[in-house]
Formats: sequence, structure tokens, C-alpha cells
Amino acid sequence: MRAQTSDASQLVQQGVQNYQLGNLQEAIKKWKEALKFYQDTHNSANEAVVLENLARAYQQMGQMNQSLTYWDRVIAYYRQVRDVQQVGRMLIEQSQVYNSLGQPKKAIALLCGKYQEELDEQSNKIEPESTCLSDSALQIAITQKDQMAEAAALGNIGEAYRLVGSYNRAIQYLHKAEIIAPKNTDFLVLNSLGNAYVNRAQRWGLRAESAKQSDVPKADEFKNKSQSDYEQAITKFQNSFQKADAQDNQFAQIRALMNLIQLYYRTPDRQIKFEQLLEKALALLDKLPDSHTKVYLTIDLANLPVITELVTSPLTQCPKQRQLSDEQAIALLNKAVKIANNLQVSRSQSFAYGALAHVYECRREYEKALELTQQALWQADQNLEAKDSLYLWQWQAGRILRSQNNQIKAVTAYQEAYATLEEIRSNILEADKDLQFDFRDIVEPLYRELAQLRLELAAISPENRKKQLTTAIETIESLKLAELQNYFGNDCVIAAINNSRNIEELLKADTAVFSSIVFDNRTAILLSLANGKQQLEWIDEKRDVLREKIKDFRQSLISGAEEISDDKIKQQAQYFYDKIFRKFELDLDKIKTLVFIQDSFLRSIPMAALYDGKQYLIEKYAIATTPSLRLTAPKNLNRQQSRALILGITKEAKIDGKDYPALSKVKLEIDKVEKLFSGSKSFINEEFNRNNLEKELNKTVYPIIHIATHAQFGTIAEDTFLVAGVNDKLTIKQLETTLRQVNSGSNSIELLTLTACQTAVGDDRATLGLAGIALQVGVKSALASLWSVNDDSTFNLISAFYDNFRNSGVSKAEALRQAQIRLINAKKIPEINDQYDNPAYWAPFILSGNWL
Repeated sequence: MRAQTSDASQLVQQGVQNYQLGNLQEAIKKWKEALKFYQDTHNSANEAVVLENLARAYQQMGQMNQSLTYWDRVIAYYRQVRDVQQVGRMLIEQSQVYNSLGQPKKAIALLCGKYQEELDEQSNKIEPESTCLSDSALQIAITQKDQMAEAAALGNIGEAYRLVGSYNRAIQYLHKAEIIAPKNTDFLVLNSLGNAYVNRAQRWGLRAESAKQSDVPKADEFKNKSQSDYEQAITKFQNSFQKADAQDNQFAQIRALMNLIQLYYRTPDRQIKFEQLLEKALALLDKLPDSHTKVYLTIDLANLPVITELVTSPLTQCPKQRQLSDEQAIALLNKAVKIANNLQVSRSQSFAYGALAHVYECRREYEKALELTQQALWQADQNLEAKDSLYLWQWQAGRILRSQNNQIKAVTAYQEAYATLEEIRSNILEADKDLQFDFRDIVEPLYRELAQLRLELAAISPENRKKQLTTAIETIESLKLAELQNYFGNDCVIAAINNSRNIEELLKADTAVFSSIVFDNRTAILLSLANGKQQLEWIDEKRDVLREKIKDFRQSLISGAEEISDDKIKQQAQYFYDKIFRKFELDLDKIKTLVFIQDSFLRSIPMAALYDGKQYLIEKYAIATTPSLRLTAPKNLNRQQSRALILGITKEAKIDGKDYPALSKVKLEIDKVEKLFSGSKSFINEEFNRNNLEKELNKTVYPIIHIATHAQFGTIAEDTFLVAGVNDKLTIKQLETTLRQVNSGSNSIELLTLTACQTAVGDDRATLGLAGIALQVGVKSALASLWSVNDDSTFNLISAFYDNFRNSGVSKAEALRQAQIRLINAKKIPEINDQYDNPAYWAPFILSGNWL
């Protein structure tokens, strides 16, 4: 028996040796043999040690679900023997797997027991660790005085918060970890801290751009904060390299070097020469033992573009020039393939073959590229957890086949990539919050390219025309949802039920749906009717040209009340009527409502203002917009029994250095709503705050929420907010959290009205935020404005809308239409200012979501 135990120990040791050499498959084989012996002999203590080893090995191989299963068994054992310290340590290791899987909130649950909201920029406070649950990893480490585990737990919590985009909180946790981290792990903490600073620097950069577009005076301040964070990141990465070098940890050294190299592309503050960094990294790469990590590092180095070019998605984009020659890159990637094949780790093999294929794709050597891509696909198919690589190679195969003019096979490959991405998209986005910044390069092109292929096939294949058009629309609807998740936050929960019954209930015989899809060289406009008829027309103008014309039209509409002649506005409005709408007129005899699912910059102009030469479009049809028919909730409330919660600001305010003028007509607006909807409640000026809103919604059901204050829609969700009392702001995320706490079942909010909105000038993402507001905060419909409007004209329009909505029994879209027509007829109505017939006053109001 003792000899057998010795044999099992030898198997364990052989597994360790193979693991250290990167031979993970062989290590697993040895450990499983030892595991069987320990199980047969009921040696639970040694069994637990082997289970730990297996959990780490499967994590290294990228087989995270296998790893989690083994960690569960290890943790169960240590709980059984009441080894609390080991339970805590194993929970920390398991949390790393959840971070790698893109499930950081599960990691936080293990480490602390509860998720905390992001800290604001002014806060230097972090909740004490005592707020963590007693059985959480961090609290166990503190109670056990296990400083090494405490540092690891703090580091993992910081990394988890980084992954969900809570960079302020991440940095504070990581700083605490840095202070107590032992010498053999401090370089890991510094590396994570550097990454958190890079992420926050990118966020500040976006906010600077958003502030500039929204005329917020803090643009320079945000830019300086971005630069400061980049400098901090450089320092942390340099320190990480030095500490790893002192301990001769080559993997940690090259990791720090790679982070410095990537950072070099983003900041002009270049403290180290790029060539020196690259030279060191390549020299270290040669010294590393073979491992899956070495494979990925090799791919990263081979894909580096020249320093003057920032490539955000090196595995899907072709750089104009690589930092290494094509020959050097191919040689490196062939080494990666060889290492991956020796290791027999399918995920590594998939990425190595796929990356090599991409180089040949960029060289337009399509036969070789396709052959290697097929090998990458085969390896990805071997591992059900490698779907994040599978969609890349399916997409790559589609691009190659398309370049070979094989449209039929190309669309099949694209469709497979699309199906895979739809399945894993949320995990991809949440696994790396940095994708918020690279979304348009990494995810969006796949959807657009597939939609374009479908439309091209519809033109050459009449027998499949309907199927191709329908699939193209579905593809773009999925893109709209992905864009909304990306804009509002990757954990965005879409409240409306995604099913075809929504479409059947919404799409009546008198309703027509127009979907736009913007491509580089032209734009598709698709009409869909309830009877199944579809029509496709094209705007044959390049994207950039059309964008500028749309931008000019929007500016004319905004300035129309003061600077632009009515004739010029009508001339531009007629141009877009002809481009977007006129070709469909013959199919719209019995149509009363038009629903627009707009793409990109087309969201920035109101379709109501299109002009046919005699009438505006709104004079002929009720008009609404929605990001997606499938995500539009169909059910409506009993308007006679509804009440409203009213929030408003009448005083001037100052937010982030920007002045917001007083809204003198808001009091009349509020009085009007209160009169129409009995049982209403209002919070005005100082009383308008998040706390009062939450308390009231928890006490009473309000089907209508009317908010009469300035609303700013910026480039990113952080700059999308409502002006609240005492110069405070309520972010769209806070509004969503508040409304979702009470918004369920029969208590669902029917209508959210925002009467003083403003979207960032010329920003597609800002108008996306406005278009998706109803979906994001979980209400059925939202009425808002594309730009800020005179509050007297707003009072007239909103009063008429509510009169129609409350009393006449018409749809919400028709209620808005009648209110807009009332302003168009201002010169005929004595109590309305004649100027209000200008589209500047009535056109920006749009109804988003359910229009019935």
C-alpha cells in the first residue's frame, strides 16, 4: 500500500513537472491517474490537492467550466474539514476564473458577497472590508490574518470592478492591494493597476470629447485627467517590469512590456523608445518556455502595426503596415502554431492558425488564408468554450470567400459567425469593458457586412428576395440592441420581451415600418407592411457625404427660428423627402402611422420635418421611432385611471461648469399635467432628487413619469443625465436603476416624458442614447426632444399632446402628431406665437418605443 502511495506521489510530481514545462495535457493525465488512486483509497486530503492542480490546469487551457467544477469540489472539501483559511484561498482562485469568463460580478460575490455601485470622481472613500459578508474570501482573509490572501482578494476585486467599468472603485481596491502585496505577487497588482488607469484614461478622453461637443467647459479638465491617468499607467507598468525583472519572472516582465507597447499607441507621452520596448519583448519571448501564454504573446507581437497607426482589432483589421515585416510576422506565427500543436490545447491552436491566416488574408493570398482559417475553425469547434475565437474565424472565412466573389458560401459563413456572436455577445462585452471604445471595430462590422451581403443577394436572387430582406432587417435589429447594450453599459437588461408576438400586436394594417442601414458607399431604406410586403430602395451617396448633408439639415432645423430662412429649411427637407421617402408613396394609400428604425446619423434628424413640396410628413402621418420592433412592448394602460409622477426644475442650474437656463414655463407645464391626471405627485426644484424619486415610486404606482428639466445626452452614458435640484444631476444609469426596482408586471410604466432634452452635436452615440431611452430604463414609451427648445413652445406642444393622449383615445403617435400640427398652424391660432410654425419648435419631439 505504501508503495502504491509512493507511486501516486510520483504521478503528482510528474504532473507538476509537466505543468511547469507547459505540457498541460500530460500534466492532467498524470494528475487524473493519481486522483483515481486517492479516491479509491479514500485519501481526501491528497485528493483535494490534486483537484486544485486540475482546476489550475484547466484554467490555463481556457476550459473555464471544467476549472470551476474542480474548484467547487476543492471548496466543498475544505468546508467539510472546516479549514476556513483554505476555503478563503480557494474562493480567491475561483474568482479569477469568473473574471476570465467575463462574469466579474460572480467574482465579486465570492470575494466580498455584494456588488457596490461605482464611486463618483470626487469620492476617495471605499466601503470598509467589514461590509463584506463573513463567508466571503476577503473577510475570511482578514479574520484569519492571512495577508497574502487579503492582498490577492483585494487585487481580484479590483480587477473585477475594472472589468465592469467601475474604474474609480477598481483603482482604490488595487491601491490597497499594492500596499500589502508580498514581493512575489506585487508585480501582478501593479499590472492590473496600470490597466485600470489606462481604462480610466480612455474614459476621461471620451468625456473630454463629449464635453467639447456639448459645450461643457470641462473639456480641458477631462483631457488633463486623461493624460494624468496615462502617466500613472506608465509608472505602474514600469514598476511592474522592474519588480518582475528583480525576481527573474520572465512572463511578468513581457506582460508589463506588452502593456507599455500598447500604451505607446495611445499617448504622446513616450518615456521609453518604442524600438527598445519591442526589442526587449522579442528577446524575452525567445527565452520563455512553451506555454499557451507564449502563444498569445507571440500573436500580439506579430500583429503590432507601425507606431503611426492605431489598430483596435488586429485580428479583424488589416494594418497599412506592420511593425515587423510580413516575413517576420509569418515566421513568428508559424512558431506559435508549432508550440500550440505541441501543447495540444485546441484554443491556442485555434488562435495561432487564425492569426496566421489573417496575415495571408491581408496579403490577399486568399487560398492559403482560407486553408489556415479552416484549420482554426476545426480547432475552435473542438472546444465548446472557444466560441469567442469561433466567431472570429467564421467571420474571417466569410470575408475571404467574399473577396473571392463566392457570395453564397460567404453569406453562410457570415451567418454562422452572426449566430455565434449573438450567443456570446454579452459575455464578450462584459469580459472586457475596453470593448466599449472599440465596439465599432470589433463587433459592428460583422453585422453590417452580413446585412449588406443579404441585400446584395436579394437583388440577384428574386426567388429568395423576401427571406434575404427579412434576414437583413433582423441582423440590423440585433446590431441596434448590441449598440444599446454597449452605450448604456454591458450589463444592460432589455425589459421588453423579445418575441414575434410583439410585432404581430404592434404592426397593424395601417402601420408601415421603415428601416435604414448605412453602408460606406450607399444607404438602404427598407419598407415593411403588415401584409408581408417589403420594398428596398437605395440612397446612392457615400456615407461621409450623406452624413455632412444630414448634419447641415439638422443645424438648419435647430437654427431655423433665428437664422435660417423657412425656404432653405423646406428645400433641404424636400431633398431628404425625395431621398428617403418619395419612392414608397404609392404603397402607402391606407397607412396612417410610420415607424422608423433608424441607423447611425439618420437618428439625428426628425422624420416629421421631411417636406413633399406642399406638406410636412407629420401632416400626413403619425410618426414614431423604435430601436427594434421585437423589443417594443405592446401592452397599453387605461389612460382614464392613470396618474403621473412629475419632476421639474424651474431655476437655472450649473452642472460640470455648464450653465442651464431657468425654465419659466415649467410651473405651468406641471400644473397642466396635474390637472389632467388626478392623484399625481410633483417634486420641484430642491425636492427633485433621487432619494425622493425612489421613496415615492416604492409607495405608489405611477404609469406616467413627466420630467420637466434639462436632459443631456452625451457620447457615453456617463454624460447622459437629467438636471436635478440644487445643481445636482441624475444619470441615466441611476434613473434606470430606480425605475427597474419598481417596474414589474402590472406596475409597468407606460410613458416617460422628457421635455427639455439636448443631444451632443453631430454625435451618433448621443442620438442612440435618446432613441433607446425607453428600452434602457424599462418603460414602454418615451417622449423626448432631439434638441433643446424654447420652453414656451414646449409648453404649448406638451399641453396639446397630453390633452389628446388623455381625452381623445388616439394613439400616442397620433396625439403627438396633432400637437405638432397645432404648432404648424400657429398663425391661425391667436394664443400661439406665430414663430412656432417653424420646424425648430415642433419637429425635435420624437416618440420612442410603443406608439399605440
